[in-house]
Amino acid sequence: MPHDGVPHDHHHDGAPAPGTVDWKTHGVKVIPASSLDTNTAQTPGMNRAAAINLARVGAQKIWAGTVHIHAGAKTGVHHHGELESVIYVLNGKARMRWGENLEYVAEAGPGDFIFVPPYVPHQEINASDEETLECVLVRSDNEAVVVNIAGVQPVEKPEEVLWIDPIHKKGGM
Repeated sequence: MPHDGVPHDHHHDGAPAPGTVDWKTHGVKVIPASSLDTNTAQTPGMNRAAAINLARVGAQKIWAGTVHIHAGAKTGVHHHGELESVIYVLNGKARMRWGENLEYVAEAGPGDFIFVPPYVPHQEINASDEETLECVLVRSDNEAVVVNIAGVQPVEKPEEVLWIDPIHKKGGM
């Protein structure tokens, strides 16, 4: 609805004119779980599978897929260039380490979201020795960018950082 509350009978800049697009072939796409593409950038210790990207569905601005980290596994240290990443934990317990020397650590469980800003060196760890960590991953571009970093060793005692944002302060929701 426009700002004045009155519907208008025209399309907005960038939107196709009515009747000019074949929505059957250029509309909504459902990607079955059984058809995810594992031919994507990988990091040692985890398995990524693409669902949404340029090649698969024509996505222009996002990449989405799944990530599985086996029980007790730790990924190699990496970053994702200028991309922002959002991780949603489905099952298991995620431990994230980040920083120049992986000196910071925080954990997330089912239903939690994790945000990774551009260029942040990080390592994903499955904090469980029994179950696979399963996540949904979304990135801010249509292709996965993974830059694996060699030679970064985690510090002995990482600094714990609680999941806090400007709305949820330490000690309560």
